[in-house]
Amino acid sequence: MSARAVAPKTKLDQWICLWSIPVFYNLFGLIFVYLARLMPPPSPNLTTAEKVEFIRTHAPNLQAAMVILMLSLGLASLTNGLVVVQMKRMEGVGHWLPYGYLAALATAALPGCLFCGFMFSLATFRPDRDPEIIAMLYDAGMLSFVGSLGVFIVQYLMFGIAVFLDKREVFPKWFGYMSIWALVTELVAGPIWIFRTGPFAWDGLLAFYQGTIIFVAWQTCQTVLLAKAIKRQQLEEAAVAA
Repeated sequence: MSARAVAPKTKLDQWICLWSIPVFYNLFGLIFVYLARLMPPPSPNLTTAEKVEFIRTHAPNLQAAMVILMLSLGLASLTNGLVVVQMKRMEGVGHWLPYGYLAALATAALPGCLFCGFMFSLATFRPDRDPEIIAMLYDAGMLSFVGSLGVFIVQYLMFGIAVFLDKREVFPKWFGYMSIWALVTELVAGPIWIFRTGPFAWDGLLAFYQGTIIFVAWQTCQTVLLAKAIKRQQLEEAAVAA
């Protein structure tokens, strides 16, 4: 058997998808933290006049943020596809969990990201609108951006179950428990549709900050574990070829 025959495949396609993760989240930070100034979120108790002032002051940045969002959001699909590829390597899991994970994320991106961008861009498109309409668009954008976090619970659930069922241990079991904990933090974002002050408001300690911190930790761990999974796949395929 030649060295060429047993050399591990480079998995260049998977590595490209993996490196799209830091690219996407750096763009996400540019969009929502630096340009739109929506993270950390402004207070839900701004007056109508303050909401209008926020929109008009940040209009150029909000518009630029929406353009970048439209051009870059597709990068998230590369991440999702990579996770599904690795989930399909799991033993004892089947196909419905990977595809359920993919479908959940595809559905969740609409209210959890795009709708927010649409509302703020719509508010800036005609700044001479009635202030009450601008304020309503502001509220709709913020409620969607933070309040829709609960739609991601199915993603975490599908992934966590798959990790627990997997006999091959593509991902370690502790990451399954971390995924379930991330699921719980998404649930506490639901009450922002009710509260305008306190830990469950859209700028609250539990509804926003806890969920954001847990998500950053979870996504960082997933990225590192994906890299390890790709390397193991290369070695396993090389061993089979040998």
